[in-house]
Amino acid sequence: MTAARRELVGFATAGLLAYATDLALFTWLRGPADLDPLTAKTLAFAAGCTVAYLGNAHGTYRHAQPRGVRPYAVFVAVNLAGALVQLLCIAVSHYGLGLTSQYADTVSGAGIGMGLATILRFWGTRTLVFPAEGRVGSWTG
Repeated sequence: MTAARRELVGFATAGLLAYATDLALFTWLRGPADLDPLTAKTLAFAAGCTVAYLGNAHGTYRHAQPRGVRPYAVFVAVNLAGALVQLLCIAVSHYGLGLTSQYADTVSGAGIGMGLATILRFWGTRTLVFPAEGRVGSWTG
């Protein structure tokens, strides 16, 4: 397996675990916990973000040996940008379009929003959090 493929598979694996954490918690918070969609998404994001960082730091980018608080802080900033994309999708759907069901909130936040945010997160994680030192190949040409 090429280094680029290993990176993509590792990032996707960490992301899927984070996504599952985010989705399960969001669904529970919107359903049984009866929280509003933006609060539920914010709390689910925090849990998913931590799972993703740990997966990437100890898996995908373990060779980068992140030290101190800076890598996690930058990771959180990149993921906050991604979360804003997700929150915007929920806000437009829920408040702008009037699609207020739990299903609509889940599709807009955990479906469409997560897809768009993942593109941003992949770029930010590999470029800003775990820089290219020692990486073989490039995704940007």
